[in-house]
Amino acid sequence: MRAKWALAVVAAVAATGVSAAESPMPADIAKKLAELGRVIDPEATAKLYAPLQPTEPYFGVRIERDLKYGPAARNLLDIFMPQNVTSGRPVLIFVHGGAFIGGNKRRTPESPFYDNIMLWAVKNGFIGVNMTYRLAPQFPWPAGAEDVASAVEWVSKEIAERGGDPQRIYLMGHSAGAMHVASYVSHPEFYKVKNGGVRGAIMVSALYDLTAAPLNDPEKAYFGGDASHYASESSLPGLLKTTLPLMAVSSDLDLQGFVKQLELFKEATCKRPSGCARTVMLPQHNHMSEVYSINTADTRLTDQILEFVKAGK
Repeated sequence: MRAKWALAVVAAVAATGVSAAESPMPADIAKKLAELGRVIDPEATAKLYAPLQPTEPYFGVRIERDLKYGPAARNLLDIFMPQNVTSGRPVLIFVHGGAFIGGNKRRTPESPFYDNIMLWAVKNGFIGVNMTYRLAPQFPWPAGAEDVASAVEWVSKEIAERGGDPQRIYLMGHSAGAMHVASYVSHPEFYKVKNGGVRGAIMVSALYDLTAAPLNDPEKAYFGGDASHYASESSLPGLLKTTLPLMAVSSDLDLQGFVKQLELFKEATCKRPSGCARTVMLPQHNHMSEVYSINTADTRLTDQILEFVKAGK
């Protein structure tokens, strides 16, 4: 039995097509992620990556936490800026995941996640904005997209005095947060700023077509149990119409549903007159490590983000 288990781990690592010698991911982490397999396990994945992340106080970074961008209790955001603020920096707004019913802009007060994304943003010339939002089932669809709209409106008005360029705002979401980003971009009726107020959208592990497969209970808590609404609540039709630059991501060890949705998204966008959207399949990573690894030596995702932003200038 142990031999079969060992062979399964080796096969999982080999399936990524990345050798240990050429991978920026530490070999022990790659092995443990392969052992975990296709699961969403925030705690186990956080234990692997927390030692690679800095802890507060963060050098060279100024932070404003829990700023109100709307009337709800969870309409809060954190802003990360360099100590010596210069004007005109692009802005990265990050929208966390949590299966629509949980999650926060910081996993716990002591956690390095998702401060890690903000620290990377500041190092790479951005002003970082980390937002949270209302949760299902108390606040179903389209509450997440509405909160993204309110955050974009607030940032558009307030970020210049903190060194950000309100004309260069980029949205990035993970999992449920990526779906809120996709819903916002694809449904202009939610916009509170002209043309949506953003220059590009990055969606890491999202579902774009809610009709493509049965929804799980957390998704039903947000989108509802009436499947007749799923076509209108899906983001894919609107994403195919938008002229906004889009980037979609999944990973080798992500749940199959997210991998299939990335393939669906890629195939659909490649039929547009404007051509394919940028899509990224991250080797070796799982659903959580793709974002927990940001601000480490593994820059495979963040290199793509920087290229995406550069292309949109």
